[in-house]
Amino acid sequence: MTKADIVSAIAKKTNFEKSEILAVVEAFTEEVKASLIAGEPVYLRGFGSFIIKHRAEKAARNITKKTTLTIPAHDIPAFKPAKVFMAAVKEK
Repeated sequence: MTKADIVSAIAKKTNFEKSEILAVVEAFTEEVKASLIAGEPVYLRGFGSFIIKHRAEKAARNITKKTTLTIPAHDIPAFKPAKVFMAAVKEK
């Protein structure tokens, strides 16, 4: 499902204009991004959490050149679904 599909589905269910729904979806994604960049997780009860995961420094190998390089520690965004949401997906 794409962003356009989400906007269309919400517009059909709510009878709002697609342009209004698109503005809300865009604002939501921007707020989630801004919060994660600031280091704050986003919790949506019954859906899940957008969190920051820390990856430790590690050594990697380039097998074609037979060299070892170090990948520095870094943070990545992640999504952790709520238990209710996971159970619903499992049951289908």
